Amino acid sequence: MAQITDEHRAALQLTLVPGVGPRHYRLLVSYFQSAAGVLGSSVKQLRSVPGMGTKLCQAICRQQAGPAERIISCCQQHQIEILIPADATYPTLLSEIHDPPGILFCRGLLKPPDALSIAIVGMRRPSQYGLRTACRLAEELSRAGFTIVSGLARGIDAAAHRGALSAGGRTLAVLGSGVLNTYPQEHRELALAIAAQGAVLSEFPPLSAPPRGAFPQRNRLITGLSLGVIVVEAASRSGALISARHAMEQGREVLAVPGQIDSHRARGCHLLLKDGAALVESATDVLQTLGPLAHPATDRQGRPLFHPRELQLNAQEQAVLDLIGERATSIDVIVQQSGLPTARVLATISALEMGQLLDRLSGQYVVRHKP
Repeated sequence: MAQITDEHRAALQLTLVPGVGPRHYRLLVSYFQSAAGVLGSSVKQLRSVPGMGTKLCQAICRQQAGPAERIISCCQQHQIEILIPADATYPTLLSEIHDPPGILFCRGLLKPPDALSIAIVGMRRPSQYGLRTACRLAEELSRAGFTIVSGLARGIDAAAHRGALSAGGRTLAVLGSGVLNTYPQEHRELALAIAAQGAVLSEFPPLSAPPRGAFPQRNRLITGLSLGVIVVEAASRSGALISARHAMEQGREVLAVPGQIDSHRARGCHLLLKDGAALVESATDVLQTLGPLAHPATDRQGRPLFHPRELQLNAQEQAVLDLIGERATSIDVIVQQSGLPTARVLATISALEMGQLLDRLSGQYVVRHKP
């Protein structure tokens, strides 16, 4: 378990102030350079921050350390990580949304390959078709190398988590309650399995019950952690559509599974498809939809990835791509180091170029493609 620093303590204390949500937290910490700097400021100094009212500034100055220390003690007892945006393990994708949580509680372990995450969400009362599809997509994507993100809710969420677990892949569950107060309660064993093979995450203290409005708020984290979100069965008014809206606002890909045209469970997905969401039937559709990564990721073998399509490469394509760096690489060098015939190397380079995984430069040089 990572060490709890003074800045972690200050960040937790600040987020516990009623009225200090993610946006106020980010604004204050940016202005004063740290959470500790915020807590060390006077009401007058806090009032100088645009959008800060007198009552909220007074509440910050009155906040005591006791509640934060009790939460820290609980986290240490139950091996729960407390992450703040400055931590190296805080998810990069999540830090880029406009309202990332100032505190993230993590039961389990976040790993670098989790940067390749896909969210799967949908109805709490799906059809058998929806359950099968969510489970199958999660299995296929897990085997391809993705981490599956969902909300541990009944129905599609649970099917997605179980699909990832059955494939031996990683999965992240984002809760609208504390990580020690699993909701719904019948998913306690599932939550433990997820924590052992991924992580259970929440921005709420570990023992918290779901506060009012927690689940729409939680949905922005599900999409924020992911490169894209797949909606599997959703009514025309559905929490899954809220997730889709968050994804659009965050610049994430929105994908949807089609259903029967006379089923109310398919109406939300069909609305998304009409609005331009990508149609999904298999993991291949997802890989073809996702664009280049804004930040290089690593796969489960520790290799750098610049595009999710690299997860689809065969052994020969991967061997050639591994020899191409971020700087210009000679084709003659690739032929020599790969041991492959020149014609085969050239054909492989052409295929990688068509897949937008590398760029051919003038002359006999190639380079890894960057967005």
